[in-house]
Amino acid sequence: MTKGNINVSVENIFPLIKKFLYSDHEIFLRELISNSTDATLKLKHLTSIGESKSEYGNPIIEVKIDKEGKKLHIIDQGLGMTADEVEKYINQVAFSGAEEFLDKYKDSAKDSGIIGHFGLGFYSAFMVAEKVEIITKSHTDAPAAHWTCDGSPEFTLEASDKTERGTEIILHIAEDSTEFLEESRIRELLNKYNKFMPIPIKFGTKEINDPEHEPATITDKDGKETKEPHRKITVDDIINNPNPAWTKQPADLKDEDYSSFYRELYPMQFEEPLFNIHLNVDYPFNLTGILYFPKMGQDLNIQKDKIQLYQNQVYVTDNVEGIVPEFLTMLRGVIDSPDIPLNVSRSYLQADGAVKKISSYITRKVVDKLKSLFNSNREDFEAKWNDIKIVIEYGMLSEDKFFEKADAFALYPTVDGKYFTYEELFNKIKANQTDKDDKLVILYASDKDAQHSYIETAKAKGYEVLLLDSPIVSHLIQKLESSKENITFARVDGDHINNLIKKDETTISKLDEDQTKALEDILKEVIPSEKFMVQLEAMDSNESPFTITQPEFMRRMKEMQATGGGGMNMFGNMPEMFNLVVNTNSELVGEILNTKTKKKQERLITQSLDLARLSQGLLKGEELTNFIKRSYEMIK
Repeated sequence: MTKGNINVSVENIFPLIKKFLYSDHEIFLRELISNSTDATLKLKHLTSIGESKSEYGNPIIEVKIDKEGKKLHIIDQGLGMTADEVEKYINQVAFSGAEEFLDKYKDSAKDSGIIGHFGLGFYSAFMVAEKVEIITKSHTDAPAAHWTCDGSPEFTLEASDKTERGTEIILHIAEDSTEFLEESRIRELLNKYNKFMPIPIKFGTKEINDPEHEPATITDKDGKETKEPHRKITVDDIINNPNPAWTKQPADLKDEDYSSFYRELYPMQFEEPLFNIHLNVDYPFNLTGILYFPKMGQDLNIQKDKIQLYQNQVYVTDNVEGIVPEFLTMLRGVIDSPDIPLNVSRSYLQADGAVKKISSYITRKVVDKLKSLFNSNREDFEAKWNDIKIVIEYGMLSEDKFFEKADAFALYPTVDGKYFTYEELFNKIKANQTDKDDKLVILYASDKDAQHSYIETAKAKGYEVLLLDSPIVSHLIQKLESSKENITFARVDGDHINNLIKKDETTISKLDEDQTKALEDILKEVIPSEKFMVQLEAMDSNESPFTITQPEFMRRMKEMQATGGGGMNMFGNMPEMFNLVVNTNSELVGEILNTKTKKKQERLITQSLDLARLSQGLLKGEELTNFIKRSYEMIK
């Protein structure tokens, strides 16, 4: 038996490891199982190239709890170690790595995340164990070895009678970590971190129906038939799927394979995803994965952090910010790459060359998929538009490259349920919706019901009205106006239609200058100036006498501010202001001007204004009650 001190000069390194190694102690199980997986895969490689006499077989990793003995066992059938290798890899390499790590990260280590490249994965065991044993037998003919350490720099290393190849780690769980002796806790961790590891992981046993036993049919004395119960057998409970869908070639997978993998990732998600994107690249970096577009609707606050990041099938995190472009963090699925540096800060990650390439590759793959879906089945793409538009619009806003490419598949729906690409829309409305200054005016509504009368007025002139109702639409149209040439967007209720798309022809007013001035004075006496700017317009006599509009610029700035950015706070604090467009050629407006009694004049103005407010949903509370009372009086 050898006794000795681990080659380390840091005074009592174990408390430091416990404090600094990981912010989350539960990570120890992932690290130890990762080591077992590495040892098993290395053996597979050596046997495949003829450098190991050992038979590879069908190795598994087993996790066992001994609650009474307060021990947790992790057992593999991998490469194993000789006593010399234990001395080298456990006592020397790991601890020189530990010193380097502590020296480099002592101020910020708590947030450093994974630090496996320092060779410290094994020592995460001391975060939860007061004593750790390694019993290991190499794949060579060398005798087995037994290493023990009680959390001080002292260790013992002696021969062992273990005869089977592989390594067993025994953790004597510390008093403050007894949660890791509970089956439910260990099962939870195995499901979280090891669900897709490439070697089968056994955790206990389970009963299943015996596949070789077909239950007999039993007939009772009355001739009634029943099946005898299934015969049960006990089998190993393998908790992981060593060959998840993302590790396979896209050509080997069918639609149902992608669907069942989605359910495996999100067992509590009952809605099917709309489509998926399979990532598979090995140059200039390694990346595999599957991303799913879930149904999104209008919700900008949809839960992010649903994409899981793996490194060689080992779960790392569900915070992929910096690796996946921000607008795609609303997607779901898996990304697996050995090329992402995981032990660094987010700001470093975002500046990392490999990560930037990965991020732009993912964007490109999403663009290709959307383009192909649009081209291969446009009808289906249009049907899914409302469920995916929030991601696409957000992408157009936040990624210039995506914005450029989105012209190929971004859709602009109309209030009548037609869908146009930007180019199709441009060609369709160019002739009719270009104003006298040669600017193309794109009309849109945000609410079909609330803006119904304005939509109908625009349609009566043969204009197309888009339905743009996502929460970020004000930002998006701002971006489109600054990127496309000579266009402007106008919401249908932003002004009277003749002012939204100004043509050369003008309508002559029935009122002369004096009458117009008199009308303006009468209106201003009754209409509250803090809410309405009165605007006299000569229009067709059949058009509405009073129309309320809200200035596009002011409304847009307020909306942009409500969804973040776009304009200073002054817009949010300003009171709601509306324009009241009064049609000087309307018969009713003529009557208001010519009415001799002040009282009747006031009543006509108030009633007309309230009708206009009602059509805009602006009449509420006491004012609405008074309007209804007054209207009944007029009917009487």
